[in-house]
Amino acid sequence: MKRFERAVVDTREVRPGDLFVGLRGERTDGGRFAADALAAGAAGVLVAPEHADGLEGGTVITAEDPLAALQDMAREWRRELGAKVIGVTGSTGKTSTKDILTALLAHHRRTHANRQNLNTEIGLPLTILEAPPGTEVMVLEMAMRGEGQIAELVAIAEPDVGVIVNVGPVHLELLGTVERVAAAKAELIRDLAPGAACVVPASEPLLDAHLRDDLETTTFGPGGRVNLLAFDDGRAEIDVGDSTLELELPFSEPYNLLNTLAGVAAALAVGVRPSGRVEPAFSSMRGEIVELGGGVTVVNDCYNANPMSMRAALKHLAETPADRRVAVLGTMAELGADSAAFHHEIGREAAELDVDVLITVGAEAVPYADEFDGESYSTATPEEAGALLSEIALPGDRVLIKGSRSVGLERVLA
Repeated sequence: MKRFERAVVDTREVRPGDLFVGLRGERTDGGRFAADALAAGAAGVLVAPEHADGLEGGTVITAEDPLAALQDMAREWRRELGAKVIGVTGSTGKTSTKDILTALLAHHRRTHANRQNLNTEIGLPLTILEAPPGTEVMVLEMAMRGEGQIAELVAIAEPDVGVIVNVGPVHLELLGTVERVAAAKAELIRDLAPGAACVVPASEPLLDAHLRDDLETTTFGPGGRVNLLAFDDGRAEIDVGDSTLELELPFSEPYNLLNTLAGVAAALAVGVRPSGRVEPAFSSMRGEIVELGGGVTVVNDCYNANPMSMRAALKHLAETPADRRVAVLGTMAELGADSAAFHHEIGREAAELDVDVLITVGAEAVPYADEFDGESYSTATPEEAGALLSEIALPGDRVLIKGSRSVGLERVLA
């Protein structure tokens, strides 16, 4: 196949050597901007036939369904590269696991992974087509909101290893039950080729019915084949079944230690034995530490939220030394009919963990405060929460900012 530098779907991102793909959207058809892409230096365009007339200045590829053609191109490039492919999904922590796994592999193999959230039926093929020649391992995060979506990504990426980080109450608005969430995630297991490797948490019975005898399955976490024996002052001793290995880690959050175990299991599955210092480049707004003036520390973890990740973030906040602990919480979206109950549970959790101050953001987040018996405030917008925080924050405070992506809580720090 012709090797373009990469594929893009936005003319504003075009660089010389790129292939511009004009996708049909709900509001507009990207094929209308193919001429602009060529003028900006694109080496070629992939568009529906009706947009091909009169295009000059580069290779013109036509397809009735440009998205399907993009996915086919990605699959062919994946095969041509011959790289090992690791697919990573889960209800929470899949991006951090992807980042940690990429760091575990980087010193041993030429590794390529998703940038930010390029993890959908569009983003994943773009990620694969960004992989340079000579790539030996691809780490591909796979996102879903409903049934069949993981299967679509597996068909494009054809993983050699499938990692399911965890299963929890997410996307219930569409899927209804956690059992259906598990089944949707387990499409990754179902569609692996015989003889492939599978990495799953040891303590997740919801996945038991989806495991296969013809896969090399490794469990991680307490009771699993890959398990944490000790962690002290950044040094992790990890049991990998037949031996132990040691890693130096720049984080101590229990959830990221668990994500590290999943990453170690996946690395071993592609023949890499991790060692030494691990320095993941975590994606933005996922546990970023921001030091504000006046001795206030903020944990910016506002990329997304669900009951599992919210509980883990609050627990880590409670375990971290601080004069006061402040939680700025937005809603957890897509939880369906039981949404209020889940928000009440997190409010109780914050109270039990002795969070000192709770600030809710938006009407749907108010139920947090119903179960919180400490100092609390309700704000309508992230900007209002930011203004309030600037008034009440004191030296020595540690502030957690967390909510679903739709809330836009990064604006609290604007």
